[in-house]
Amino acid sequence: MADILVVDDDKGMREFLDIFLTQEGYQVTSAADGNEAIKYFQKNRFDLVITDLKMPKIDGIDLIKKIKEISPETMIIVITAYASGDTALTSMKEGAYDYIEKNFDIEDLKKIVRDALEKKGIKQHDAQFIQDIKTADCFGCIIGRSQAMLNVYAMIRKVSNVSANVLILGESGTGKELVAKAIHEQSNRKEHPLMIVNCGGIPEQLLESEMFGYMKGSFTGSVMDKPGLFEMAKGGTLFLDEIGELPLILQVKLLRAIQQKTFRRIGGSKDIEVDVRIIAATNQNLEKRVKEGTFREDLFYRLNVISIHVPPLRERIEDIPLLVKYFINKYSKEFNKNFKQISSYALELLMKYRFPGNVRELENIIEKSVALETSNIVLPDCLSDITPNNMSSHIHVNFPDQGIHLNDELIAFESLLIKIAIQKANGSKTKAAKLLDVSMDSLRYRLEKLTIC
Repeated sequence: MADILVVDDDKGMREFLDIFLTQEGYQVTSAADGNEAIKYFQKNRFDLVITDLKMPKIDGIDLIKKIKEISPETMIIVITAYASGDTALTSMKEGAYDYIEKNFDIEDLKKIVRDALEKKGIKQHDAQFIQDIKTADCFGCIIGRSQAMLNVYAMIRKVSNVSANVLILGESGTGKELVAKAIHEQSNRKEHPLMIVNCGGIPEQLLESEMFGYMKGSFTGSVMDKPGLFEMAKGGTLFLDEIGELPLILQVKLLRAIQQKTFRRIGGSKDIEVDVRIIAATNQNLEKRVKEGTFREDLFYRLNVISIHVPPLRERIEDIPLLVKYFINKYSKEFNKNFKQISSYALELLMKYRFPGNVRELENIIEKSVALETSNIVLPDCLSDITPNNMSSHIHVNFPDQGIHLNDELIAFESLLIKIAIQKANGSKTKAAKLLDVSMDSLRYRLEKLTIC
């Protein structure tokens, strides 16, 4: 049951609205002026406020401002005897959902109230969705709960059930394909296929037949009719990965298929109608490609109806511990190992790394570490793919709630510093000893004492 607050200095109007809205099934509270309304708001949050515009003490515009400060999600309908363009515009600018004149029709009021509460319901649902995601480690197959990823999840949810094409932007390895899968799985097309085309991974001469299919006898080796991925995705979603690699000749055919929702197989003479949603992804600057003449402008605008930017890993470093934990568990099972955790210094090293290859690079690093490590903890020595050139100067110390084993951590950190010094010295142990300000004998002893992956 929705809670509605009626604010009007006209007692007759207050009583009428109270009776009418109560009969409609709403919980109604009445206030004679703005000050009284604010007092009610300090005790309770209302789903909807219906307020007069001209009132003593605090007028309707000021009341809207104060309500929005206290409860931004509350919907507001203004009732005024003089619904001039200026007053209506001012109330809407301050956050009112709609306005209605005092000589309103009952049915009009019913509709405005119902529409406002339906819109409020959507906002509440979105807020609950974000709250639920904040307490989880993932969304679908996407790991992370940083604010940057919460923004991505919200966009996925918003675009899932609209028919518009989506262009996913982001560096290589950020998880653009996972975003495309999440959109499909959240949509009303989820019962139909999701077909994936890697526009940069298929030779140009094969890409057209892969996308659009071919007819028997259309070229050497075509011994039977073959549908392409466009047909196979009927009713579902076609994901065009690395769309920036699509040759110009195929850009023309793709544009026609998107515009007319029809295409022809290679060697075919019949148009095939298809209902497919297009999701494309790229790590390239397509606008620059358009200016250079290597990507069609009309196709770019057809694909870029809605865009989602997937942030690089270096912009969401708070997600690294979650990702590390996930990949350790994944590869411990795959390699039948009993890995429990990662050394705090190893995690610190990962948190400082710039990850030019993003999440894909992190997964490869953890996979290799789990495969090579002989203990049940990932140590800094095993992170051989991390180079000083891609290290951030930011220091992040991870101290788990359960505490640490100081000697193990000191050994791990010592090993890390020696490893970095040797890398900086291009493999020369003599130069590494100078960088560490220790004797060659001391370095040799330490190397023999430490186990290096």
